[in-house]
Amino acid sequence: MKVRDVCAVIDVFAPPALAYEWDRAGLSIGRPDAEVTGVLVALTVTRPVFEAAREAGAELIISHHPLLWEPFQALRTDDPMTRLCLDIAQAGISCYAAHTCLDVAPGGVSALLAARLGLTNVRPLFSAPQAAQVKLVAFVPETHVVQVRDAVCRAGAGVIGDYTYCTFSAPGTGTFLPGENTQPFSGEKHRVNEERELRFEVLTPKARLAGVLQALKAAHPYEEAAYDIVCLDNRDPTAGLGVRGELPGPVPLRRFADHVRAALDLSHVRMAGHGDKAVLRVAAIGGAGGREIMNLPGDVDVLLTGDIGYHEAHLAESRGVALVDAGHAGTEKCVVPALADYLARTLSTVRVSSYVEPDVFTMITA
Repeated sequence: MKVRDVCAVIDVFAPPALAYEWDRAGLSIGRPDAEVTGVLVALTVTRPVFEAAREAGAELIISHHPLLWEPFQALRTDDPMTRLCLDIAQAGISCYAAHTCLDVAPGGVSALLAARLGLTNVRPLFSAPQAAQVKLVAFVPETHVVQVRDAVCRAGAGVIGDYTYCTFSAPGTGTFLPGENTQPFSGEKHRVNEERELRFEVLTPKARLAGVLQALKAAHPYEEAAYDIVCLDNRDPTAGLGVRGELPGPVPLRRFADHVRAALDLSHVRMAGHGDKAVLRVAAIGGAGGREIMNLPGDVDVLLTGDIGYHEAHLAESRGVALVDAGHAGTEKCVVPALADYLARTLSTVRVSSYVEPDVFTMITA
């Protein structure tokens, strides 16, 4: 197993095309062709995470947060971050980050938060411009349309809401003239042939288009499959930043905050708003989501996120929105065991372990 093979498996869970353009997701240290027998999954690459990877014999660290963000101006070993990167490289360990890809992907940080909180009627809070959809149009002989349909839908195409295998086909006649070096599936070389075909159409998330095309070509009987990719204004309704949903019933803000603390296995949370305020409609953003307070839908009762600042709390108060601050790591750490479990189920030949970092803050009360 190579680094690139493990990364490809993660890319199915959180496609790189879902990352925001300013992100630094991807392979930051190491070589794609390096051998991997062990993987360590962590939220952030720190010195303890590096030591845990060495102890576990892991040649690859998969993290949510990118290790490298700003370019180094110098390689001074008296700088802790530079020293850490050099030590990781010298140890032959690769680092791969799935950052905003995991934030936006269906089944990522947002969906995991919603599941932990027991929310219902869950949908993305904000649509993501990069979560575009395209229409794939292929021309397939009638004898193979079911084979092609099954292949592309298994690769992630054809999903509309809770429906899968959503496709459309219409009959027509295709023509082709095979050249000297061809091996046509049907027809004869050096003459124009006609073939009864179906125009096969299916929606697919643009982020999953590469895998869908690979599946199409593998299932299509033609030596050269004919297909079109049509750009659309549609966005994938299952992908987006943050999540919104409803609690089973209204509860006081203070009780909801305690529910968050218990559900996310935290020692403490902060809240802003009157403790008796009834909350039902919940918005949640993993990490630092305070900057989105002005963009929240008007019917949201409470926002759960981390790293909320003083001025953001006053802004939320002016909008009548309560806040629960569960910390940056507190709202994201649920992705670590989920990603580790996914890798363990998918990669049978690689040892997978995880490191859940302790809270860097300690709550001191009177």
